[in-house]
Amino acid sequence: MTPLLYYIISAVLSVVILYGISLMSQVKTAVRGNQLSALATAAAIITTLIYFGILSVPVALVIVLIGLALGAFAGIYLAQKVKMIQMPEMVGMLNGVGGAASALVGGAAMFVPESAFSLLTAVLALLVGTLTFTGSAVAAAKLAGIINGRPIVWRGHQAITLIASLLMLLTIVLAFLPGVPMGYVVAAAALVSAFWGIAVAVRVGGADMPITISLLNSFSGVAGSIAGMAIGDILLVSVGGIVGASGLLLTQIMCRAMNASLADILLGKTSVSGTAQKKPSPSNQLSEEKVRTSDPAQVLSRAKKVIIVPGYGMAIAQAQHLVKELADTLEAKGAQVKYAIHPVAGRMPGHMNVLLSEADVPYEQLYEMDDINEEFAACDACLVVGANDVMNPAARDSEDTPISGMPILNVDMAPEVIICNYDLKPGYAGVENPIYSRQEGLSLLLGNAADTLRQLLADLKGAAPAAPPEVSEPAVAAAAALKGAKKVIIVPGYGMAIAQAQHLVKQLADALEALGAEVKYAIHP
Repeated sequence: MTPLLYYIISAVLSVVILYGISLMSQVKTAVRGNQLSALATAAAIITTLIYFGILSVPVALVIVLIGLALGAFAGIYLAQKVKMIQMPEMVGMLNGVGGAASALVGGAAMFVPESAFSLLTAVLALLVGTLTFTGSAVAAAKLAGIINGRPIVWRGHQAITLIASLLMLLTIVLAFLPGVPMGYVVAAAALVSAFWGIAVAVRVGGADMPITISLLNSFSGVAGSIAGMAIGDILLVSVGGIVGASGLLLTQIMCRAMNASLADILLGKTSVSGTAQKKPSPSNQLSEEKVRTSDPAQVLSRAKKVIIVPGYGMAIAQAQHLVKELADTLEAKGAQVKYAIHPVAGRMPGHMNVLLSEADVPYEQLYEMDDINEEFAACDACLVVGANDVMNPAARDSEDTPISGMPILNVDMAPEVIICNYDLKPGYAGVENPIYSRQEGLSLLLGNAADTLRQLLADLKGAAPAAPPEVSEPAVAAAAALKGAKKVIIVPGYGMAIAQAQHLVKQLADALEALGAEVKYAIHP
């Protein structure tokens, strides 16, 4: 392959990947964009192997094929096993894996630099790639609940981070000093940058993780682009630059949506710390059961226009299918249903869009904040499922709070508000929500969102109150049998359709697979 042909192919593949990323910005075309970018990336791998003559070196080819096989196996396994609720931490770790790959390339290139520029970019690739990996690992651990999701601030945290930054600059200088073993420089650069990534990531609160993940995504692209410079691979430079730029643009958009600077987010200033003391407020003293000033089922039965606001609580409860079922019920009664999506709702960019798409919510019903905010005052009812900070009026009406000035969904302007949240505690920002103290047009259905939505659905359909059913002995025996099963076959029938139980069947299958069982569905013609 001639250099000219390689450059042409690289340009075409870069444009295809860029186009695929642009398709991902719309729910309707996101899957196609993801597939297109994946195919272009595979083509880029093959092009690289051919152009650099790796196919003609048996040892190198074997190593590459083993790596590809292991990567493909891991990707297929994770695609089948990772649940939708685990997607934020999965995305975070994928960013980290990209950073680690760039760090390995940079570290290897430091031992055989072709020029001073090659050595400089190799060190930078190692530094940026390693901090991306450790920062992503901490972000994923926070999202998974392995470590505290609140900002973690050490004594002298800022000074420690500054010292680590200076040490990273020192490793760059050491790489150019004659007589300093390169192995020591590589090890020092990796250790210092790994610590820097941890130090920065632990200060970020869980609610700010969407911005952190998009920033780390940008870092992984930047690391890849720099690694491409180190080894003279223009295709890697181009693709890494595209990923880095798109991640940075998304980070800016989300910072603007929170009306917060990136520095404040990375310093944990937009969330309260885990040790912060909150003053008691009327909302915290309300009953922790059902608080109603309106009958939510009657409100929804009469409503002709309903806006649903999903949040992280919906993801935790895995209640997106119940939300869709409730929306279908409302539409069957003649109501118009729309979904209001806040840019930073959830724990990763587009988190709510992904969950609702999984539940087959039509993409035409998903509206961004700026497009739907004026409609809250004109709707008949607003249903909030697991959201807090993104609809807290204190962001608009109060000063000197972590969320002051942040654009919010105007839920408080709706004439009737139904809130299905776990409790009345403040969100990650630690700011009390005045909506909870509203004196009229409010229904607070507290508890697990899946349970409260199931009850609301029963009330809406005119069913008897959905009290927790008594568990019969056969049900206990069946549960015990399923818990120990390694292979389960599910036989659906018309009764499942009558009960509209397909989503519960899917949840049961997910629970069995999480316990290690293999699940199959037997379909009669």
